[in-house]
Amino acid sequence: MIDREIAVVVSNDNKDVSVIETINAIKNAGFKNVFIQWYNKEWHPTQEEQLKYIREKDLKVIFAHLGYQNINNLWLENEEGNKLVERYKNDIRICKANDISMVVMHLTSKSIAPKYNEIGLRRLQEIVDYAKSLNIKVAFENTKIKGYLDYVIENINNENVGICFDSGHYHVHFNDDLDFDKFKNRIFAVHLHDNDKSYDLHLIPFDGTLNWENVVGNLKKSNYNGPITMELCYRYEYLNMGIEQFYKKGYEIGIKLKEMFEKEND
Repeated sequence: MIDREIAVVVSNDNKDVSVIETINAIKNAGFKNVFIQWYNKEWHPTQEEQLKYIREKDLKVIFAHLGYQNINNLWLENEEGNKLVERYKNDIRICKANDISMVVMHLTSKSIAPKYNEIGLRRLQEIVDYAKSLNIKVAFENTKIKGYLDYVIENINNENVGICFDSGHYHVHFNDDLDFDKFKNRIFAVHLHDNDKSYDLHLIPFDGTLNWENVVGNLKKSNYNGPITMELCYRYEYLNMGIEQFYKKGYEIGIKLKEMFEKEND
């Protein structure tokens, strides 16, 4: 039986608390694993300072979620698209230097993007080949628009490339429709969170309308064997419970999901 770790994002989108308070609450709740947002934004503390503090708290970083500013230019023949390649290669180099063995990337942003094409594919191939040279895995996320993930996985020749299954996007943007058979053995990472199909709310699992029995079952059939990784955001009604209780509840739900995965193993 796989002994799955439980992990959570260190979110810079939490309301009314600092990211240091977020990290402390995550540690206090019992988490030992996190993923970080490596977005190259002007955060205070900076992403580098956050990583240093995370390490000081003895938390393991399982992957870095790279930023997606201007990502739609990836599919356009322009200089911005070329700059994206260098930006992502630099991010991957930094992750390697910090012993982070996987990165998660978007393929589009917003609800409209240029059609996937060979221009973007060529750039992505360069990025993932560079990652492979450093022994870094790349997991592409299902975002708002269908088709891109299929196109990239079918056309990129690199065993270090897989997908990051985002349950919130799957529910609100994909209407719970994903060909899990197509991505069997290719799910490298997960973002587990819930919503009510009105918006990508990043709720704690079971606080929305997602069918978690189906999600866990599909992930098991796809041979996902990684951590129970939640992408939670402290906002909305959660502000009433306080940051410490929020992450304690998140950790308890992580244990519940872990038990569901283990039950599927029976």
